[in-house]
Amino acid sequence: MPRTKRVFFDGAVYHVYNRLARGERVFTSDDMASEFAELVREVTTRDGVRVFAWAVLPNHYHLALQAGPVPLARTMKTLHWRTTRRVNWEMKVFGPLWQGRYRAKLVEDQQYLDRLLSYIHLNPVVAGLAEDPAKYRWSGHRDILGLRKKPIVDVDEVLRIFGETRRGARAAYRRAIRGTSDATWIGEAPGHLPWWRLGRTPRSDKEDPEVAGKARREADSRRQMRERPELEIGVFVECVAGAIGTDLENLRGRGKGYEVSRARELLATLGVERYDLRVKDLAEYLNKHPVTVTDWVMRGVRRRAEDPETAARIEALDRNLCERFGEKD
Repeated sequence: MPRTKRVFFDGAVYHVYNRLARGERVFTSDDMASEFAELVREVTTRDGVRVFAWAVLPNHYHLALQAGPVPLARTMKTLHWRTTRRVNWEMKVFGPLWQGRYRAKLVEDQQYLDRLLSYIHLNPVVAGLAEDPAKYRWSGHRDILGLRKKPIVDVDEVLRIFGETRRGARAAYRRAIRGTSDATWIGEAPGHLPWWRLGRTPRSDKEDPEVAGKARREADSRRQMRERPELEIGVFVECVAGAIGTDLENLRGRGKGYEVSRARELLATLGVERYDLRVKDLAEYLNKHPVTVTDWVMRGVRRRAEDPETAARIEALDRNLCERFGEKD
């Protein structure tokens, strides 16, 4: 039976979590923890994902992140697949590394986001790996405190939650960490956390963390959310081709000029990354080999990540499709 599709929205904030299978404690190794952290940085940067908090523990990880234009499932697939490949090669083993798919819970409330930051960054302390979260290397706590040269966390965005100046915001963040260190939920498994249970707050946990900067921007809590329509492959190709200024004959043809090559990259990248089209199906529709279409996607993803103009064109095409085929009131 096929798995149920997950629905993710651009701009939505999620608590993402997964645990290693086979009883492994792979990330006890500093080398493996470092590689995983760098991979988190790479895939989130590539896909426009904003990280608010992260922690890598010996046998699991936690992320608080804001989804970008690329569906979160693709970002997480890359993270899990490349980690599995690396660990299996290092340990000379085969088979799945993770306990199934990652879990992701929508964080719908600013209060829960505040608590989630503390929960993730205190996780190593709760696990007995450090007495002070600032002493634990593999979490975003050090990013926020300015103790890491190349932070994974979007530090400015997180500090904006806690205050108007860096100094004041960091002081407020520290107070929030201290204020939640003995909360009833701080040591709970993810499934028992307030935001994991459909937003219902436990009766025993009524106090907010002590934070400054209560006047938060409304825009931060109401980020644009985009739900993409499901389009038949023929409709998708026809609409995108028309918007790009080409046609099906050119896309299917043998031409290798600059314009047709860019058109194919845009079409394939948008379709596979954001509209859940399968490479095999797209290749069949365009009379191409799947390896060829895979190459288009790889080039397109790389170009999108490195070239703002390409990223803007993909974004405009995506927005146009959503506006054209989205639900009407």
